[in-house]
Amino acid sequence: MNFHKLLTEQANPASRDIDTKPTTEILKIINREDGGVAAAVEAEIPRIGQAVDRIVSRLQAGGRLFYIGAGTSGRLGVLDAAECPPTFHVPPELVQGIIAGGERALASATEATEDDPEVGKQDLLAHGFSGGDALVGIAASGRTPYVLGAVAAARELGALTIGISCTPDSELSRQVEISIAPLVGPEVIAGSTRMKAGTATKLVLNMISTAVMIQLGYVYGNLMVNVEPKNGKLEDRARRIIAEAADVSYDAAAELLRNAKGNVKTAIVMSRLSLSYDAAVARLNAAGGRISKALAEGQ
Repeated sequence: MNFHKLLTEQANPASRDIDTKPTTEILKIINREDGGVAAAVEAEIPRIGQAVDRIVSRLQAGGRLFYIGAGTSGRLGVLDAAECPPTFHVPPELVQGIIAGGERALASATEATEDDPEVGKQDLLAHGFSGGDALVGIAASGRTPYVLGAVAAARELGALTIGISCTPDSELSRQVEISIAPLVGPEVIAGSTRMKAGTATKLVLNMISTAVMIQLGYVYGNLMVNVEPKNGKLEDRARRIIAEAADVSYDAAAELLRNAKGNVKTAIVMSRLSLSYDAAVARLNAAGGRISKALAEGQ
């Protein structure tokens, strides 16, 4: 591979003399370049949508979602996976992030293992990955051997494979079923893909996990209704969510939450449809956990 030919390795004319600029001008150059990231991601929405729908189908059938990457790409995948349980109250095994070099690589650069496709395969299988799962391989360059090895293993198992890269017609894009490739162009600092490519990857990962959780019924309106009131802050949030969604007072929301055994979704359905706890739970179960569907069928 001729790395100098990769889009992510090109020199950016807009920042050619950035080292001679005063601080405010340096920041303006970076900001102007960042301004094009959202448009690059927007162009990939059709592919992101396909990925979300396919992932939802896998998860509804009992599968899981895995992210795998090296360096910045791996760290972003681990971050997105780690934020799913506290945001949507899902089990930690539902969305998992794997990074080359393991946990030590989260805080220290240990990119040596990224050149070994066999290690990528082994790391994936060590997490119990199966054919019913979905894998999102992340590599800004689209050619990281560690990620390609994992993708090849996932394909052999019959799993869903998705790739996120920032290079056109990359090797990763050719190996996966769904390729997401926001083309953000050369970085402000040539080859520093933690910048625009990293930002684009973070946006795509946020879109995937959030849209998947919405489709699974963990959001009602724009409220995090799957929150678990484990502490004072979360109980306050739960009460405010119930108060808004059920159009009741903050105090009434507290009583609903108690009667619903701490389950926000059940409390909302109990109030909106004037149901008992057991009837509300049954209604939600019949609606696949989606409050909107439960309310529509109840009315």
